[in-house]
Amino acid sequence: MAETAVTTQVVVLGVDTHQQTHHAAIVATDGRPLADREFPTTTAGYTQLWQWACGFGRVEDAAVESSASYGAGLTRMLTAEGVRVIEVNTPDLPHRYAHGKTDQLDAYAAAMAVITGRATAVAKDTRGAVESIRMLTVARASAVEEATRIGNQIRDLCTTAPAEYADQARQARTIAKRAAFIKDLPVPAEKADLSGPAAAFVRAARSLLDRHRLAQQQARSLARELTRLLSKLVPTLLSRPQIGPITAARLVITAGDNVERMGTEARFAKLVGAAPLPASSGKTSRHRLNRGGDRQANSALHMIAVGRMKSHAPTRAYVERRSAEHKTKKDILRCLKRYIAREVFRDLTTETAGFCNTVGFNDDTRAYLSIPARHDVARLRLEQAQRLRLQGMSVAEVANQTGYDSPSALTAALRRLKS
Repeated sequence: MAETAVTTQVVVLGVDTHQQTHHAAIVATDGRPLADREFPTTTAGYTQLWQWACGFGRVEDAAVESSASYGAGLTRMLTAEGVRVIEVNTPDLPHRYAHGKTDQLDAYAAAMAVITGRATAVAKDTRGAVESIRMLTVARASAVEEATRIGNQIRDLCTTAPAEYADQARQARTIAKRAAFIKDLPVPAEKADLSGPAAAFVRAARSLLDRHRLAQQQARSLARELTRLLSKLVPTLLSRPQIGPITAARLVITAGDNVERMGTEARFAKLVGAAPLPASSGKTSRHRLNRGGDRQANSALHMIAVGRMKSHAPTRAYVERRSAEHKTKKDILRCLKRYIAREVFRDLTTETAGFCNTVGFNDDTRAYLSIPARHDVARLRLEQAQRLRLQGMSVAEVANQTGYDSPSALTAALRRLKS
């Protein structure tokens, strides 16, 4: 389509992301397609895309597909520029069936999803401590999986051990006992003859054990790093019963650095699959568990709830009371997960976003200030941010100078002020 440069209007940027290239489209707020173009997925390419988009008007919203994977780099750059990035993952299937699929069409469809209100989820900010927690969690999970896989291989190897070691190998029924058994095996010479099953068994077993120990060491080391990070970021959340560093990490990752994008705890509950869904029919009025949302975060809530049902006295009393009201175990679990989601959201918004739902900043002195005093400090900080923006400073510079957690937090606060 012909490119038409209009610098005074508000436009929406839509981006279809890929590993090597991004296809961008500019759409006016009334739905008119203005232009589209392909850019490389490099830092220079992101800069070219942004400069090109600004040539058609003021970009306030950008619809980015796969903002947490192929579109992560572009999302970081747009967020730093103060643009509200909307996650667009679900295609408009009726439109696709009617008009087909190309990168150009997908980019325009992404922008239209924002204009029509079909896409409203703000993308996670991946420039802070939560992104560090996510990467460490991924590495730890990989190390744990590797240790488990190798442990299973050691078990299978001991099950089929040659006659010379069969009795000892089968008596070792745990990984600790198998490790002790393998450790006591004679060390084969560097160039020993491994044509015999006994010698090959010793060589293979010791090799697997060394790799198993390394994977366990890495998992423990990464868990310590996670605990150290989380203790600084969400100490209150970690102090809650049955919430350890691994479950806390899953919940923090789901929330992201810009917790303010969710707005209310009800939205957070829906995000983690803890918002009950109506399942009524006829004279029966009931709700059921939500099978949607982030399943890893939902799994964390489930583990917390089950743990509290076993060992947390107030939760056990609640279960007994609800059981006496003829509630099923699933109903009780659903209610507990909803309560825990509310508890987690309050901790996250207090500790990682600093009253983001009302004032939009993080102040370490908030525990010693009254609520009115906090709002006064927030108002003064927001007024200072406005003045700096009018002087021409970028959103990222203003956020850093005024103490906001991120440029997106500042942008959200300024939008609330305008509304």
